Amino acid sequence: MRYRLVIFDWDGTLMDSAARIVACMQAASRDAGWSELADEAVRDIIGLGLPEAIATLCPGIDPARSELLRSRYAFHFVQGDTTPMPFFPGVESGVAGLRGLEARRLAVATGKSRRGLDRIFRESNSGHWFHASRTADETRSKPHPQMLEELLAELDVDVTEAVMIGDTEYDLEMARALGMDRVAVTWGVHAPDRLAACRPVFTAEAVPELFEWLNR
Repeated sequence: MRYRLVIFDWDGTLMDSAARIVACMQAASRDAGWSELADEAVRDIIGLGLPEAIATLCPGIDPARSELLRSRYAFHFVQGDTTPMPFFPGVESGVAGLRGLEARRLAVATGKSRRGLDRIFRESNSGHWFHASRTADETRSKPHPQMLEELLAELDVDVTEAVMIGDTEYDLEMARALGMDRVAVTWGVHAPDRLAACRPVFTAEAVPELFEWLNR
């Protein structure tokens, strides 16, 4: 067993949700009377907590408008937008395979809110896949490593026995801050050269390749 604890990012790593996030953030920006947000600008902040994402996308935004944008994003994401959000092909079988070893633990570290992650868990019937999870609103947003520190403590796993898997530099940099192994996946939102700069121990270019490496 390569690692006792495998920690996954969610959006762009397990779930193909970037298109919906972009559409909802752009709609929310229009609702809040902010200037149009470019697709690439929104893709770049995927993985951050929502307050941090808004602050990055909308520098100088006042608190009232920021809160309006946040609430409109939540509305569009939950009710107003129907862009599909499937798991990437191979994710479900790959995660099931990882759960085959009783000693192995699986976790999620995400920029989503707790309410948002729990809703996705219910809608996709995937919550039972994981032994623990952390969200940006109950700890600190990536790239700060606090959510990883909390997962290690909760599951009683040493940092040398854990790996973080993600599609953004935010995922990889929070693991790097702890000296935790990190794996980059290239089917998400950040370009391969940005991921390579974070010194991953492995880079997966396809989902089956990721799970094959983890089970090797």
